[in-house]
Amino acid sequence: MKRKNLSLAAVFAALFVILLILVRTVDVAAIGPAGTSVGLSGLNRAAHEGIGVDLRLYSATQILGYLAIALALAFACVGLVQLIRRRGLRKVDRPILALGGLYAALAVLYAFFEKVIVNFRPVLMPGASEPEASFPSSHTMLACVIFGSAALLAGRYLRRAPLKRALAVLCWLLAAATVLLRLASGVHWLTDVVAGALLSGALLSLYAAAAGTGFKQSEECTDA
Repeated sequence: MKRKNLSLAAVFAALFVILLILVRTVDVAAIGPAGTSVGLSGLNRAAHEGIGVDLRLYSATQILGYLAIALALAFACVGLVQLIRRRGLRKVDRPILALGGLYAALAVLYAFFEKVIVNFRPVLMPGASEPEASFPSSHTMLACVIFGSAALLAGRYLRRAPLKRALAVLCWLLAAATVLLRLASGVHWLTDVVAGALLSGALLSLYAAAAGTGFKQSEECTDA
């Protein structure tokens, strides 16, 4: 299972790199605000014009983003409690430690693409005087990574099968809703959202490999 997860991570990462190259080199045109350029401009312009802009949907994704951050903080508290109770970092559950690494990787990628700008947003955001970085969609990454990892962890820390399934389904639905609403809000190009989803897939696959396969309930985790 670990090898399968690593292979899946490699596939997602390769697709992301291919998309990145295409966005930088193919059909690049100045179709953004303030004359900013974007690759695959025909596809991105058609999608943006067809979708339009709805800042109410953007606000909804902001709320879902805050929910994701709150969930991440809850898992951080779980790790802190285990660290204090068990008196040793090595005694903290492996999936929780791996989750810390996942969140760190997410933060590094977010900071990197804020500095190394590939695309700018297709619209000027309220209160902004210049276009903001847009590729990959950081909100898409945030939702997919945090809600996705929570879905994987549900099977480890919950005993009742129906509750496990319900929570996992809810987490995936929240992730999907955030991605779709973000796209429908019109504040990203289509390729920005796709890139965010691909990068999230790579991160989640690496997390699954690092955390261990199966995420089965163990006695050592029942105090979390």
